[in-house]
Formats: sequence, structure tokens, C-alpha cells
Amino acid sequence: MASSGSEAKANYAPISTNEPVVSVDWLHSNLGDADIKVLDASWYMAHEQRNPIQEYQVAHIPGALFFDLNGIADRKTNLRHMLPSEEAFAAGCSALGIENNDGVVVYDGMGLFSAARVWWMFRVFGHDKVWVLDGGLPKWRASGYDVESSVSNDAILKASAATEAIEKIYQGQTISPITFQTKFRPHLVLALDQVKENIEDKTYQHIDARSKARFDGIAPEPWKGLPSGHIPGSKCVPFPLMFDSSQTLLPAEELKKQFEQEGKTK
Repeated sequence: MASSGSEAKANYAPISTNEPVVSVDWLHSNLGDADIKVLDASWYMAHEQRNPIQEYQVAHIPGALFFDLNGIADRKTNLRHMLPSEEAFAAGCSALGIENNDGVVVYDGMGLFSAARVWWMFRVFGHDKVWVLDGGLPKWRASGYDVESSVSNDAILKASAATEAIEKIYQGQTISPITFQTKFRPHLVLALDQVKENIEDKTYQHIDARSKARFDGIAPEPWKGLPSGHIPGSKCVPFPLMFDSSQTLLPAEELKKQFEQEGKTK
């Protein structure tokens, strides 16, 4: 088992906000920093029959809080995981104890899956000091670093409070205190009408990160009622192609090659 956070650690340089990921070694070295908040944002497809909150309670990175993707979402739609309002996201993050001066490191139990969406959510709402843990919990454990198998009442209460805060915002109630201020960045999101316009205008290239079988409509969608296939004009880059065998992100040059192979760069 690797050394705990109380033992001597190497000195690591601060990570640039231009970098989307941090290594498990960097996080281990900085785990005791009061300005670093670690979030377990695990989420799984229904057919995997995995319960993220139960898995979090069994084993998580020491000090990590649980970020519920199902709970911190828009309540005005039946669609899954739609982006919440600015006010709702601020309330949810505040309930988790996150402040604007905090650095946020997000991980998940797959390696690099749902954590990337939470990274994007923070960026959409104006928070640049956010990174995905490269390789996630599997890489952390494979590196021999400690996990916690017990959860404090405070951690469970905060996870529940974040979901409750979202509910109250959509019910028109006021939440206080708000420790996390948001600033919406519309250029990081395309609404449905904008996607439809882009099909005609072709200003941007739509990328579909699902499997090729789902993209081609050969494999059925996992959600009932959804038609198979893809958005017209999209190109398929299945997200597993972005990782090596340890579920860590490929180097930038190799990522570029993956896109160039499909003619997705100009």
C-alpha cells in the first residue's frame, strides 16, 4: 500500500487551468491541500447494474465527496442529465462546500467516463480550476494509493443536501449561504435549435463519442423509446479510443492522429 497523505510528499508544480487532467501522483501529493476539493462523480449505464453511491461508500479517494449526476441536473425536463440552471448549480456546489477559490479534481469508477461531464459543467459555469483525474479510481488503486471504505455522516449529508438544494431552487425557494458563484459561458453549449441549424450550416463538426454500433444504428439504444442512429452529418469517434490500456488519456499527438484518421481536423 502506498504512503498515506500524512507522510512526506514530493513537491509538484501547480497545474495550469489549460490542462484538463491531473495525474494520480499529483493528486496524491496534493491531497491534504485545503483548497483542493475531490469529487467522486461516478455514474453507470443501467445495463451495468452498478450503484455509484454504494460503491462510493465502499471505496473512494480519501476526503472525496460524492457528486450526484442524477441529482445535480435540470428538473424541468424528463431527459437525463440536462444542464441545471446557474442558480441551481451554484446551490448544489455550495451545499457540497465548494467555493470559487477551490481547485476541483473529479474522478469516476470507470477510469475516465462521467467525470469528464462534471469537468465540463464546472467550465460551463465559469470555474476554470477544475481537472479530471487521469485514469480515475482504477488508476489510483492500481498505483497503490489508499482508499477510504467508511463515510462520515458529513459526506453523506452534503451529497443529500446538494440534491435537496437543486429541488428547492426549482420549487422557487431561496437557498443560503451561496459559497459558489457561477458565470454562464454560452459558447460551451449548443442548444437543440443550434444543433439543427448547424446540420445545415456546417459551421462545426458534430462528433459522436458513442460506440460505432450505436452510431450506425446496429445496436439498440439503452434507453427505451430512443431511436437508433446518429445526428445527420456527425462523425464517430468512440471515446474508448482516447485512452491507453490503463484508461489514461493518450498523449496529445496520438489524440490528434485519432481524429485525423477520420478526417475530423482541417
